[in-house]
Amino acid sequence: MHAEGPYALTVSLETGRAGIAVSDGSSDMSGHHAHGGTRRLGPGGRGLKIIRALGADLFVSRTGTGKQVIAVLTW
Repeated sequence: MHAEGPYALTVSLETGRAGIAVSDGSSDMSGHHAHGGTRRLGPGGRGLKIIRALGADLFVSRTGTGKQVIAVLTW
């Protein structure tokens, strides 16, 4: 996992749905990677592309110490 500062990963499972939440210390909310962009150099940025390819709903929000990204997969 590539994240600035401390990070937390939470996974929740319910009938027909899985939620994945990642919080990190980065305040970067540029959305470049969240909207399907890619980096030419450097690590990171591919996870959101994979999650989108799976058809997940994606939510990004600011927290007091950075941001949280939540992906919800339903079946």
